[in-house]
Amino acid sequence: MTGVLAFFGRNTLGFFRYLSGLYDLTAKAAYWTFVAPFQGRKVKWGNAIHQMVLAGVNSIPIVSLISLFIGIVMALQGAYQLEKFGASYYVTALVGVSMTRELGPLITAIVIAGRSGSAFAAELGTMKVSEEIDALEAMGLNSVRYLVVPKYLALLVMMPCLTLISDLAGILGGGIFVILQLDQTFRMFLTATRDSLVMRDITTGLIKSLVFGLIITKVGCYEGFSVEGGAEGVGKATTSSVVVSIFLIILADVIFTAIFYYTG
Repeated sequence: MTGVLAFFGRNTLGFFRYLSGLYDLTAKAAYWTFVAPFQGRKVKWGNAIHQMVLAGVNSIPIVSLISLFIGIVMALQGAYQLEKFGASYYVTALVGVSMTRELGPLITAIVIAGRSGSAFAAELGTMKVSEEIDALEAMGLNSVRYLVVPKYLALLVMMPCLTLISDLAGILGGGIFVILQLDQTFRMFLTATRDSLVMRDITTGLIKSLVFGLIITKVGCYEGFSVEGGAEGVGKATTSSVVVSIFLIILADVIFTAIFYYTG
């Protein structure tokens, strides 16, 4: 019994220490992003744009393709049930609302966590192991300002953009199915989509995407800064960044979905 209690106690304390580290890194990044520029310390926009290309623009093909397939699958599953009630017209509405409110931001976040979050952890972890971060600090350069803030800004800008692309690709996937299999015209598809979606559906997903982007950046960078033990440590940090990011993304999704549900 003592061993069980000790296990839960250690893991609970470790979880709160982890959250404390994420909070500390978030506070520093927020300072260098939103406060320091007004004190004469400019943001490194060149590095931020470079990160936007790496994390955002280069992710468009994979996010679009996965979302297209998800839209087709959603339409297939929806049609399987709705056709029993003669309500196949509402398949488009099902896909549109599901993609904009839930699946679009969630799928985008999971893809970016696996693609870019792991890259953040590997990059910073390698720099930590090779003592490049210590060299930056020794030269009087703040590591958060030069290494974290560009990634922070990149995902703040690109996550909503990628989410919109994911939404459109998923809705298009559903449209392809209803046009080819349910004998609906393109005009019917557009009308059903317009009638089913409201601005709240889209803004809900975009708000989620901003929070998901913050989670991915903070977890990836925190894991990179926490690397110990050489190349093996880099591998563990990379894996941990993906696992923890996805866990926190889904946890945040549950919380925001509940908030939007009860305040709607």
